[in-house]
Amino acid sequence: MATEQLTPSEYIAHHLSFNTHSVGNGSFWTLHVDTFVMSIALGLIAIGLIWWVVRGATAGVPSKRQAFVELLVGFIDDQVKNIFHGDRHKFIAPAALTVFVWVLMMNTMDFLPVDIVAWLVAHIGDEHTKWRMVPTSDVNTTFALALTVWILMIFFAIKAKGLGGWIHELFCSPFGTHPLVWPANFAFNLIEYISKPLSHSLRLFGNMYAGEVIFLLLGLWAATGLTGTIFGAILGAGWSIFHILIVVLQAFIFMMLTVVYLAMAHESH
Repeated sequence: MATEQLTPSEYIAHHLSFNTHSVGNGSFWTLHVDTFVMSIALGLIAIGLIWWVVRGATAGVPSKRQAFVELLVGFIDDQVKNIFHGDRHKFIAPAALTVFVWVLMMNTMDFLPVDIVAWLVAHIGDEHTKWRMVPTSDVNTTFALALTVWILMIFFAIKAKGLGGWIHELFCSPFGTHPLVWPANFAFNLIEYISKPLSHSLRLFGNMYAGEVIFLLLGLWAATGLTGTIFGAILGAGWSIFHILIVVLQAFIFMMLTVVYLAMAHESH
């Protein structure tokens, strides 16, 4: 999509629009095709890369890719070990590794130049085709991930404490077991349960969406002329370097909160 064909607001709106497909009459469900396709594709690529490395692993001197994966697995396992004190290798550590690698892969799509992506998509579809490359800049993706963790948190809490124990904790913690404080206990725990998926999802979404908007603004500046191109390129390079930290850090934070929430589900107040 050529920037000279659009006003700045139209340019940003085009790149921040989703490729949607309405189900039924469109009043019930609208699928973000780009988010769905990119998420599944990046998940398969991540699984394929790890499978490729594990398939070629040796007990001798490891290759560079094997050493990298071993460092990654060891690092995440150490983080999980510091938080979760049960048998982490059955589910918690593999889940943490999956979350980190998948979210990191989705975040890194923010480094692809938006106009090159738009040009490629336009040649596949037409010049008005919309395609968002960063699944984590879609709140539906981050909330779906956070909601999955939330459901697992409740599942493990019931599994560890029993249904009766979990319900007892809802109404009798943290202020005591007297019937008069049951409503306060339930309201307190309800707020905690609601705030976890909200904060978990919106933190990742907000950072990735803001990064995408900044790249678009720098792209607009670079299209204003020679001076804008020079300063836009310099600032774009600087922001890209800084954004590497954001991309990795947000994946790490999302993974750590996942581990913390699942570990809390196994503990009692």
